[in-house]
Amino acid sequence: MDKIQSMQIFVRVAELNSFTQAAESLGIPKASASRLVQQFETSLGVQLLHRSTRRVQLTQDGKVCYTRCKELLANIDELGSMFQHNPAAISGRIRVDMPMSTAQHLVLPKLAEFLNRHPGLEIELSSTDHQVDVIREGFDCVLRVGTLKDSALIARSIGQLSMINCASPDYLRRYGTPIHPNELIQHAMVHYQQIFGGQKEGFSYLDGNQLKIVPIGGAVTVNSTETYSSACLAGLGIIQAPKSGMEPYLNSGQLVSILPQFCAPPLPISLVYPHRLNLSRRVKVFMDWLTEIMQEHVG
Repeated sequence: MDKIQSMQIFVRVAELNSFTQAAESLGIPKASASRLVQQFETSLGVQLLHRSTRRVQLTQDGKVCYTRCKELLANIDELGSMFQHNPAAISGRIRVDMPMSTAQHLVLPKLAEFLNRHPGLEIELSSTDHQVDVIREGFDCVLRVGTLKDSALIARSIGQLSMINCASPDYLRRYGTPIHPNELIQHAMVHYQQIFGGQKEGFSYLDGNQLKIVPIGGAVTVNSTETYSSACLAGLGIIQAPKSGMEPYLNSGQLVSILPQFCAPPLPISLVYPHRLNLSRRVKVFMDWLTEIMQEHVG
């Protein structure tokens, strides 16, 4: 058991480059983490980590050991659940990240039902607009919207989210309802940028297979999807967002769909995760459930 625990601690230290952060994430004292990793190095007869006052780095032997430890721990985890056919027998923690609007409107309303079927599971749900580091931050899987960058991560495509153009009734009373993108010169958008200071994208739409972008002003720029929809609700401008996240506001009359023939291209939505092989049963079950509940919202 100590050898398995030592491997778990070593893997977390390697991923976080820090004994302090690794110990905090595992809920153990830093001294215990350091002692167990040292014992692990002694038992193997190699130095796995370069230690300094600033950071911890893997040695060449440590890089090889890290890969093997990840595989072994995944195998042990899988072995513990592969013969458990009762859904209630699946246990453990799943750490997942997804956009705030997806979590709020699509996942959280159905999560209680999933946990009732699998009472042994615990979910750590992160909702941020910046891209988390899946490996370094220890995520089991991440739901990402948009085109994926080249990565060593494995991706499972779920589908595409249809886009919609929205404005509040108050905004449309003040500025009128546009019927063609050419009229947008007289309107304002709420602009979204993950990092402030870049070029504002404008209003985009598909004309056949051709993407067109209409420059449009707007006094407000935000960097979170939650603030993006809130700014639209406050009458600060037009937004272009996935239809699935806007449906509650459209159904209640808080927002109005405009320019339905001039929507932005659909956004791909994917699940990404660190390993193709040895994915634990609990993560597979969660990913399958997440894929299932997203199907009614994707094309």
